[in-house]
Amino acid sequence: MKKVKLIIFDLDGTLINAYPAIVRSFNYTMAKVQAKAQSVRVIKHAVGKGDSSLLEPYVSRGKLDQALLIYRKHHRVSLKKDSRVFKGVYKVLDNLKKNGYKMAVASNRPTEFSLILIRYLKLKKYFDYILCADKLKKGKPDPTILKKIMRRIGVKPSETVYVGDMALDAQAGRRARVKTVILTTGSSSKREILAQNPAYIIPGIKGLLKII
Repeated sequence: MKKVKLIIFDLDGTLINAYPAIVRSFNYTMAKVQAKAQSVRVIKHAVGKGDSSLLEPYVSRGKLDQALLIYRKHHRVSLKKDSRVFKGVYKVLDNLKKNGYKMAVASNRPTEFSLILIRYLKLKKYFDYILCADKLKKGKPDPTILKKIMRRIGVKPSETVYVGDMALDAQAGRRARVKTVILTTGSSSKREILAQNPAYIIPGIKGLLKII
């Protein structure tokens, strides 16, 4: 790609595999609020729009606030126990940093938990800016998060690439008018991703170096 100056990354399913931590915290919470445990497949498919949206469909009316408190307390611990970067992530980020690209994170995960992951997994040094949906009125697929990052870094959409793993990431990228690369390492099926027509679909993060 010519003229690329900024690469924005989603976090979960793109750089980090935190699904085991999410599943553990989710089903721990369900037990505490006397709700039904869910399968890994169901939980994984529900991920992507923040923890409130993750829990709300599965808890009784009026119990969401309680469930969120339980989930977040448990998740502060489980994130460090059960989260890992995907293979090749450090190598790819090192390469991009050495080649002068600006890099940022755009995540629907709340800021507190995004920073736990980024710091614990030693990713912070790579990023010029980190923005999460809890700092905005709307998260992805609304494009505001991507637009604010571009304004903060001082680049145009034509100079930006967004890398995510879900259909909603492809939607956000298209609405922000940036080229979007979608990895198949996340919770959206390839069919769901294809329906959103991203610029590129790749099986893993290492493929990004062949595109940029």
